[in-house]
Amino acid sequence: MPIKPQELAALMLEVEHEDPIDFADLPFGEAELRELVAAHLCEMAAAMENFSTEDRLMTLLAVSAKLVLENLVLHLQLLRQHGLPVSDSVEELLSRLRKPDGS
Repeated sequence: MPIKPQELAALMLEVEHEDPIDFADLPFGEAELRELVAAHLCEMAAAMENFSTEDRLMTLLAVSAKLVLENLVLHLQLLRQHGLPVSDSVEELLSRLRKPDGS
């Protein structure tokens, strides 16, 4: 694998400067969680060593899309649980999704 888990964790931290993660009061250290995720992703990437470049990119894109969807769902669940409104942009997106034809 061309990147080590520690390097990936450092890149993750850099990305978080633009969009920080709210770890709230989780009983885990932020650095430890970041390192765990980085190690897991590096293992996944190493398992795709024999994939073609196109298959590797499609797999990583699918994994990324799943994680973004999971993050959206968890965010919406938290907002609903606490009776908080969603932002206008999220509400607009959700209203488009509620329409049967998506328009």
